[in-house]
Amino acid sequence: MHSRSTVRAGEELPVEILADYLRGKIEGAESGITVEQFLEGHSNLTYLLLCGNGAKYVLRRGPLGPVAPKAHDMAREFHVLDAVNHCFPEAPQPYHLCEDPEVIGAVFFVMEHRDGVILRNEVPEPFRSSTDDAARISEAFIDCQVRLHAVDLKNDLRDLGKPEGFLERQVHGWQERWNRARTQDLPDMDAVGTWLSYHLPLSPPATVVHNDYKLDNVVFRSTGEIEAVLDWEMATVGDPLADVGLTLCYWAWTAASAGSDVTPSLTSRPGWYSRDRFVERYSRRSGRDLSGIVYYEVLGMYKLAVILQQIYYRFLRGQTQDERFRNFDRSVMGLARQAAALAERRV
Repeated sequence: MHSRSTVRAGEELPVEILADYLRGKIEGAESGITVEQFLEGHSNLTYLLLCGNGAKYVLRRGPLGPVAPKAHDMAREFHVLDAVNHCFPEAPQPYHLCEDPEVIGAVFFVMEHRDGVILRNEVPEPFRSSTDDAARISEAFIDCQVRLHAVDLKNDLRDLGKPEGFLERQVHGWQERWNRARTQDLPDMDAVGTWLSYHLPLSPPATVVHNDYKLDNVVFRSTGEIEAVLDWEMATVGDPLADVGLTLCYWAWTAASAGSDVTPSLTSRPGWYSRDRFVERYSRRSGRDLSGIVYYEVLGMYKLAVILQQIYYRFLRGQTQDERFRNFDRSVMGLARQAAALAERRV
């Protein structure tokens, strides 16, 4: 489950002002609100709102300090959820968007709270009966991504992105983000960025893509079924294989091969699907050809390295004091090295 505390120092909300603002906007706010913080996120700040009548909600706002242009756009995430929730029930329902930063110091939105379990470094008791459970959870996770990529692109969903030229914009955009956030020369990152530009594949038909679909962005029921998919900040319409490639970056090997002190991936343990089985099941269930998936894995590693670098950049500039970010530069170097090696093998 999410770890919660009252609120991390420096990340408090003005609870009385918030409660007064939300009266008449969400049910239960008139009976008072208490706030707890979800601790695991690395960028946006997420809080549990507990109303006096027992109602629960989730509040999301951007991180403290200056952020990269177009990043951490809470208004956009609200509108994404509003569009996707109607056709993909695993997306929580959004309830209220506040675009006035004077209320709590930032734009924020309030959405539905979903009960369940988030799997990170350990598997909790309801899932420990046998290694068969790991395979069952793997299948539920893969099949949920297949369902997302099968959502019919109606008008309101098409407005979420511009599928034409999606991959080229992705590569160029992440190269720009890297250049803005770099704190040292890293030849592997430069080489991978160039490689991605020169090896652009032809994309399959566009779908909704989550752009951060990973195990700890999914809420499971105790039965192993998926209750919710979280963190829709980067969702858009584009190449579904880019979504799969990023997901594979988190599956079974990224933490260990990044050379950091992060606990090895849960999915590397007995019973979980291997990467090959993951790719085979997704391909069979979706009907898509994944023979060129290595390109998308390299792109996923590159994007993940840039995201970690952006967080590390904010830490170095004193825009966050979260000590978890102190050694993120090591993970960036590890991911860059891994991406460069994988790209070299594909040539």
